[in-house]
Order: sequence, then C-alpha cells, then structure tokens
Amino acid sequence: MNKDLRIAFVTPWYGPDIPGGAEAELRGLAERLSQYGEGVVIEVLTTCVKEFMSDWSENYHKPSSEVIRGVKVTRFPVRKRDTLEFDKVNFKLMSKLTLTNIEEQKFFSEMIRSPEMEKYISLNCNHFDLFIFIPYMFGTTFWGIQACPERSIIIPCLHEESYAYMGLVKEMFSLVKGIVFLAQPEKELALKLYDISRTETEVLGGGVDTNYKGYPDEFRRKFGIDGPIVLYAGRKDKGKNVDGLLKSYYTFKQRYPFDNSRLILIGGGDIEVPQELRKHVVDLGFVSQQDKYDAYEAAAVLCQPSVNESFSIVIMESWFSGTPVIVNGRCAVTKDFCTTANGGLYYDNDFEFSEALWWLLNNQKAGKKLGTQGRDFVLEHFTWNAIISRYLEFFRKVSDRGDGV
Repeated sequence: MNKDLRIAFVTPWYGPDIPGGAEAELRGLAERLSQYGEGVVIEVLTTCVKEFMSDWSENYHKPSSEVIRGVKVTRFPVRKRDTLEFDKVNFKLMSKLTLTNIEEQKFFSEMIRSPEMEKYISLNCNHFDLFIFIPYMFGTTFWGIQACPERSIIIPCLHEESYAYMGLVKEMFSLVKGIVFLAQPEKELALKLYDISRTETEVLGGGVDTNYKGYPDEFRRKFGIDGPIVLYAGRKDKGKNVDGLLKSYYTFKQRYPFDNSRLILIGGGDIEVPQELRKHVVDLGFVSQQDKYDAYEAAAVLCQPSVNESFSIVIMESWFSGTPVIVNGRCAVTKDFCTTANGGLYYDNDFEFSEALWWLLNNQKAGKKLGTQGRDFVLEHFTWNAIISRYLEFFRKVSDRGDGV
C-alpha cells in the first residue's frame, strides 16, 4: 500500500472570508482535497498577516496551528519590513522602470516575508511530497521555493505586469518542478518570458462553486434597485481598472441619455464615483456570498474591465448564473474565455463598450443565449469535481506518484 501524498500549500495569508481570486482558488483546492479521503494529506502554510490590504509587518494572528473547515493551517510570524525602501522600488516597478539586481533583492526582502516559514519548509523538505506556492509575486513564494525547489510547484496567477519581467522572478520560475496555469494565455505569457522547457506544466483552470442558487427578486428588494442592472463584482481600485469602467459607463450614458440602467458595484476597496455619475451608480461595498449570487441572477450583464486577470472567478460565477459578460479586449485571458465560451462581448475602447452594453441591454434574448453558453462552458470545464481530478493527476505526476495513492 502506498503512503499518503502529502501536500503543503504556501500562501501569504489564509482564512475563510479573505477576498481575492487567488485566495478563493487556494481555499477551494485545500478544502476539497482535504475532503478527498484516504491517501491525501493537506496542510496550509501561511503567515500571521490578516489579508492583502493589511499591514504586512503586523502579526494579526498568533503563530499557531488550527483546523479551518477541515484544513490544517499553520501560521508563521512575519519579519518587520522597511516599508519605505519597498515603496521606492515598487514605485519604479509600477512606473515600468527597470530595476537593478540589488533593487530586485530589496523588493523581495522588504515585502511580506517569514524566515521562520522558510526554515520550516527547509527542515521539512522531505516530509512533504510537494509544496504548492500561490501566487507568484510574494515573498512567501520567492523565498519558500528556494528552501525546497526540488519539491515545489507554483500556481503563479501570472499576467502582463512589470513584476513578471523581474530577473529574480525569471530565475524563480526556472527552479520549480512544476507549474499550474489557470488559462492558456497565461501559459503563453510564461513561455514568452521564462525558460520552462524542462519544467512540467499544465493548464488546469480554476474551480467554480456550482452548489448555490441566486434569487434576483430578493436582491432587488433588499437593496431597493429597479431597472436593468449592469454589475461589477470585485475589488474596487485602479489596479482592477474600475476607474476605466466608470469612464466607459459615463460615455455610454452620454451616448444613450434615456437608458434607465444602473451600474451596481459590489466588493471591497474605495473608488471615487464622479459627480455626474452618482445618480447612475450604486456602490454596495462588501456583500454576503448569497447577496453576490443574487446579484449575478438579477444582472443583465457583468462587466469585467480588468486587463490583469489569470482566470476571473466572477466571470465564471456570472456565467453559471446564466448572465452574459463584457470583458476588456486588452486582457488576453478574459478575452480568450469570452470568445471560446461565446458567452459575451469584449471591447477595446469606450465607444465599443457603449455599443456592446447597449446591444446586450436591448437584445435580452440574445444576451440570455450568450449567458447560457457561458454556463455550459463552466459546467463542462470548471466544476470542482473535474478540477480536483485534474489537479490530483498532475500532482501525482510531478511527485513521481503517478501510480496513484
């Protein structure tokens, strides 16, 4: 009888309600693999930091081990970081300026980092069959991979951005034993940037929860919303191009002043809504999971304006609810999903956004067909049962346990 396949997921922060696509993907994988049964043992290694928007030097949680929704979670303290030094380097990256090797070292040294976690990984390198790191650009991944490269797999959640072009990131990708991509364009970007010719790679996608039902009338009643709903779900900041969405929606309202739709924003973060748009935009902030599902069902269309996505769970959830999407044509991943599933439209400028939105709002039967095609795409490729099967097969292959567990 073969021994258990022991897998440690490594991530900067972990918890049942932490927002973010990579965070949700990891949670889903860890929880469902923990429920898999005999032969698979799962542990999550993380820091004591609360979440992405928290102070990365603050140990919000105590160093400890606990079980969260059936998953063993071990937390390690973070070191005090030089925020000023990090911000200087990060500003250059955000300004698309090339860093020196010393500056790249500062970037990873002064971002979220836990030397105690790194030591634990090094000492337990032979205890686990695999260490799975997600996502690519944090210190927990960069330093953790170096502690045990021969048993490391990375789920990078990679997209076109300055961080991906760093020399140290290129070196990191060359060290790992395996890479899991969430979409084909993500893999194509990695092939362009890195030498991964000797690395096991696979496009496996992400899991989508299909065990829920949305109630559109309840959403409208609870929040007092009538008329057509144009929905945005996710973090509200410039990194997600929400300011661009507001600009595009303003253009739409200028072109079609008698339109009675409203743009509904759900999710964390802060974005200033221009004065001239405030009667057309409702920011609900954080809502419950059920409220989010209800919103998908109530919406005529979901807008995904981000140009930096490696999967986009909100698109998949919207499709599962039968709601079509409008995506940014400059995002290779969401554009590829949209055209492959034939579940919506994409745009390259404000004018195209306006025409796409007008067409969907005024051709409900065709829009419903697009949403249904999106739902079929999700059910064929991204149910959790299918995802877990694919991931386990890949993990066994990379860990030389292809004979099963």
